[in-house]
Amino acid sequence: MAKKTPDLTLDDAGRIRSVTEFTHEVKTLLEGGLRPGWVRGEVSNLRAQASGHIYFSLKDVGAQISCVLFRGDAQRQTVVLRDGLQVLVYGEISVYEARGQYQLVVRALIEHGTGRLQQEFEKLKQQLAAEGLFETARKQPLPLLPRTVGFITSPTGAAVQDFMRILTRRGWTGRLVVLPAKVQGEGAAAEIAAMLTLAEGLKIFDVLVVGRGGGSIEDLWAFNEELLVRAVAACGVPIISAVGHEIDFTLCDLAADVRAETPSGAAELISSNYLQTCDRLTRAGEGMATAIDSVVRRAQEKLDHARSRLRLLSPASTIEQNYLRLDDLGNRLGAATRSALQLRRETVRTVRARLTQASPEKRVQQESHRLLSLWKRLESASPASVLKRGYVIVRDAAGRPVPRAQGLKSGQVLINEFHDGPVQVRTE
Repeated sequence: MAKKTPDLTLDDAGRIRSVTEFTHEVKTLLEGGLRPGWVRGEVSNLRAQASGHIYFSLKDVGAQISCVLFRGDAQRQTVVLRDGLQVLVYGEISVYEARGQYQLVVRALIEHGTGRLQQEFEKLKQQLAAEGLFETARKQPLPLLPRTVGFITSPTGAAVQDFMRILTRRGWTGRLVVLPAKVQGEGAAAEIAAMLTLAEGLKIFDVLVVGRGGGSIEDLWAFNEELLVRAVAACGVPIISAVGHEIDFTLCDLAADVRAETPSGAAELISSNYLQTCDRLTRAGEGMATAIDSVVRRAQEKLDHARSRLRLLSPASTIEQNYLRLDDLGNRLGAATRSALQLRRETVRTVRARLTQASPEKRVQQESHRLLSLWKRLESASPASVLKRGYVIVRDAAGRPVPRAQGLKSGQVLINEFHDGPVQVRTE
């Protein structure tokens, strides 16, 4: 039997409303029908924006509502908000039409005690601490070079991808086994605890990592449950707890042998000793090469000395045999020293390039150009250069220059010196 198509909902004018029109009606009804007032709840999912606005959720055991505290109102508050804080807020309902979401615009708030989850956290923390589960003396040291690492987490989460990316980037060569488990919601703590028991029973892991990405206190609550905390403390394999971000802290962090601030931090912690060992091996290899070069050099000196003695002491046949032996040793030594000689040649090339760069030849060229420029300036200012431009130097019969016409006598003999020779003249 065919299903009956539901009747279309029409507005009072008999037309179908668009999403925008319908949402606007909802906004008008909510904002006009609900008066501002006080609401009590627990703060969760707190986010402070760079703009100064603060977003958070206000919840109790039955429901939650999104809240916003705009910058101007936030600057007037004296309460420092944090996840888990129980508060009384005064505000008004508002509908964000672009997303069809309603939220409480908070105008004022006062502290009303600690949230339920935070109280449970502190109570269980004190109980387990009194039993000694968090004592430093019972924690196991991590192996210096773990070869097989088990990561108990959600296989589809971003935490495992970040973890593997860090290990790959740092060149870690061990084996990673991802042990899948729920990390949030009902049954997550029991599932992780069961996976810990399984991993310990396999006896193949050097280190176990328990972790996930960040979230609210509700998202991370599985890592605060007593069942899982006791399982972490009792595990015989060293455990790294890597839950959330740097600011997140769980009871598993206290019970584990080592706490990492993030899953990426756990990957860096596991691979750090590996990188240090690789660096030590590299330095040891360089030291060994230096020692071999020294041994080869001393052996070459001994061979040169032996060759000199053979020329003086041995008969021809013995000398020939020794020549064969020397050739063989020389070939072996040549192969061993070729790489060292190549390094020395590179050093010589570098020194030669530096000497070329520091050579005074460029300075000499610059000074030569400067001296040539000064010579040209002196040459242009010399009397001979002036004569070439059409001027004449007038001298009397004794060869003295005549600087002015005053004092000359009629009939006096003068010598006009041109650039191409002197000419004798007589005044009138």
